[in-house]
Amino acid sequence: MTTAWWCEHLWAGAVEHDVLVTAEHGRITRVEPGTPRPVGIPVLRGLVVPGLANAHSHAFHRLLRSRAQTGRGTFWTWRELMYDVARRLDPDTYRELATAVYAEMALAGVTGVGEFHYLHHDRDGARYAEPNAMGLALADAARAAGIRLTLLDTCYLASDVDGAPLRPEQLRFGDGSGDAWASRVDALHARLSGVDGVLVGAALHSVRAVPPEHTAAVTGWAAAHEAPLHVHVAEQVDEVRRCRAVHGRTPVGLLHDTGVLGPRTTAVHATHLTEADIELVRATGTGVCFCPTTERDLGDGVGPAPELLAEPPVACCLGSDSHAVIDLLAEARALELDQRLHRRQRGLFDAATLLGCAADHRALGRPDAGRIAPGARADLVAIDLGTVRTAGGGPAAETAVFAASAADVTDVVVDGRVVVRDGRHLGVPDAAGRLAAITAELLDSCPRAAGLPERP
Repeated sequence: MTTAWWCEHLWAGAVEHDVLVTAEHGRITRVEPGTPRPVGIPVLRGLVVPGLANAHSHAFHRLLRSRAQTGRGTFWTWRELMYDVARRLDPDTYRELATAVYAEMALAGVTGVGEFHYLHHDRDGARYAEPNAMGLALADAARAAGIRLTLLDTCYLASDVDGAPLRPEQLRFGDGSGDAWASRVDALHARLSGVDGVLVGAALHSVRAVPPEHTAAVTGWAAAHEAPLHVHVAEQVDEVRRCRAVHGRTPVGLLHDTGVLGPRTTAVHATHLTEADIELVRATGTGVCFCPTTERDLGDGVGPAPELLAEPPVACCLGSDSHAVIDLLAEARALELDQRLHRRQRGLFDAATLLGCAADHRALGRPDAGRIAPGARADLVAIDLGTVRTAGGGPAAETAVFAASAADVTDVVVDGRVVVRDGRHLGVPDAAGRLAAITAELLDSCPRAAGLPERP
């Protein structure tokens, strides 16, 4: 099946004008700048960019939006509320919530998401009759929302760096051992193998949650399946301090010594890295995923993006993580603006670099996405350049990164299929209503989440 779109302006490393993009079977076959609009061809107005990649998502954290803002605290106090809402979900409610969350992503121009999934079992840690019911619910949700899913099934076995047992509120995350995790994920992989738009990857939650003796089972599974492997790394100062105290090494050093780092691995956050850590990440070909809004929202800190993107650059992507907002353009902008505050210096990254990070799908196991060129997946995102936020702006790429927001996305094409048209999701037309309804249903039984008390 051949499809085509005429794009008023198109960014493919540089901005082109009057561009005809043709695709067959979900792949771009031709990109022709300077082409008068053919009669009958759909038009994508504004600036068309590649589909954006949300490389780090926790779908159930969407329940916390604006509810974790009412008191003081740290990541660690925020985490207690997260446990409260995690207890409320079952496969059916998770499917409904995630469908609406992924539809919100599509409306924001996201065409592929990496779901860092550790909400595996029932509330008391008991297995569902289908041990992968929660993961399968996420796969159903992504397909309903029309975006690709890299389901990063996450190993979570301990409550601290010293291997302490899981706390009661963490029991539903755990499988007991790395080998038990791998056995369950084998079954998940078999169920989802060949499902269009779904890829099963692996994740180690963190050095806090997976003792070193269990990492080989996870890294071995990822290697055997040539799958992406993600891990939270050095997100908090206290995590680094505890890792040094217990293991005598930084989290990056420990992951290197246990064989976790490498070209298929993505270090999420990577906020508190030493110079030696940065060199290990670069030398091993490990990628990094920054989540600037969440890192700022939780007070975790500002990561060393300039050092990691210096020549030769580390592969860097972006995520919305806890979904305080879902806006990859805002994440790209924050990568630069947070550094301006931190370093008191402007212009560390240009718009092309920031758009490149926002559209980098390699960490999701999709190196054929994130660019508008023959052979690439036919993912197109149109950004309106005539809204109250963008009208009168300067160059189109700079306007997209430094002025536009998710609200300015008008049309989204995923693998050649139109998912969003004129700001409306075609498959989930009332995403906002569904989000409101499922949030009310789940949080009616969660008083702490309905109104947080002041935290010390």
